[in-house]
Amino acid sequence: MDLEGSVALVTGGSEGIGRGIAEALVAEGAQVVITGRRRDLLVETAGTLGVDFVVADVGVEADAVRTVAEVVEKHGRLDLLVNNAGFGRFGPLVEMELSTMEEVFRTNVFGAFLMAREAARVFVKQQSGNLLNISSTSGLKGGSGSTAYSSSKFALRGMTECWRDELRRHNVRVTLVNPSEVQTPFFEKIGHRQELSPKKLRPREIADAIVGLLKVDDRGFVPEFSVFATNPF
Repeated sequence: MDLEGSVALVTGGSEGIGRGIAEALVAEGAQVVITGRRRDLLVETAGTLGVDFVVADVGVEADAVRTVAEVVEKHGRLDLLVNNAGFGRFGPLVEMELSTMEEVFRTNVFGAFLMAREAARVFVKQQSGNLLNISSTSGLKGGSGSTAYSSSKFALRGMTECWRDELRRHNVRVTLVNPSEVQTPFFEKIGHRQELSPKKLRPREIADAIVGLLKVDDRGFVPEFSVFATNPF
């Protein structure tokens, strides 16, 4: 894929991994649009990176439809969707509320589905496109207290495999990205303190890996990969 001049949409792009990906894509010459629910964060990030933004909640169908439509209306096409929007809720199974599961799945699963569906409609029409789903190593191996988050990422992995098989015949490349622990506001939002370390992953490492795989010639693609810190201890 030639990133120069391509049109990319990054959900959850105002901070963390999403912002890192958006920044890396801009550096490669892409026209980037970011989404998020908080206008203040979007305005700050968009201004800093020089990108467009759409205030939207990926878990709301009307927002997902509107977002992709606005991008295509302004830019005439869509070459890349990065399904990055997501969050976690953690706790023991015996204390887990149905509402918590529904909240996590609305963004991490249903939101990813809605955005992918709208982007896929464009990709199929164009007979080209790239779909990247940002999952987690928690989607490869569950753990204590991670019922809601891990199961949502397992679901995302399953959907990715379905979409990959379905869309390849339309020249659409579908990739699942599994970051290990990354130093972002993710943990702060769930009330956990993250020990910052020069050894742990930053959004930049995830973004650099994504740029590398996107630049592979369109005749080939990387279906899935994980990124771990070399020595986080």
